[in-house]
Amino acid sequence: MNHIIAPSLLAADFTRLADEIQMVNDSQADWLHLDVMDGRFVPNITFGMLLIDAAKQLCTKPLDVHLMILEPEKYVEQFREAGADTITVHLEASPHLHRTLQQIKATGAKAGVAINPHTPASSLEDIIELADLVCVMSVNPGFGGQKFIYNTIPKIRRIKDLITVRNTETLIEVDGGVGLHNAEKILQAGADVLVAGSSVFKANDPADTVARLKDIGGEIQRFA
Repeated sequence: MNHIIAPSLLAADFTRLADEIQMVNDSQADWLHLDVMDGRFVPNITFGMLLIDAAKQLCTKPLDVHLMILEPEKYVEQFREAGADTITVHLEASPHLHRTLQQIKATGAKAGVAINPHTPASSLEDIIELADLVCVMSVNPGFGGQKFIYNTIPKIRRIKDLITVRNTETLIEVDGGVGLHNAEKILQAGADVLVAGSSVFKANDPADTVARLKDIGGEIQRFA
């Protein structure tokens, strides 16, 4: 199946939230990506369970919830109950990451682990078999609209090699500065999921941009 496109709601017009989510429903997007920020792990505050719950009621696509928060283990069950289909926590914010990934899986959600630009691919070696998704941050987390960090490309390749060697079905998601100008290079490096915020929601024709992103690249195995 084709690679996955996950528009990031952080870049949407929040005065027209229902319309923006309907655009995602009507487009070729596969998931809706939601960035939860606490103002502690990252220097910004976005939204929490109430918005996830509202998005779940409006969106026909799976919700890909990215927790950029400290102590994510305290809130896993609440985000799952609110409607998260995938819950991703940061390696840097999770001192007991193995346990937290098990906790996510116990709720029935897919378990993801995110790593910041400075975190090496090797940090995933001890947990890769437990992760359904690795979210590679290609910007420093906290704000939308940043430029893609191209040193991310070799990191994606290293993670892909690790997944191949360990024979896991882990997907690689890339989040930050992704658009039509670099999507092909990202996919060629081994990415399976493209998170696109400003490049989709700020486009003149967001649905067409999603379609063009979807047309790039080869085929991958989706989550069952």
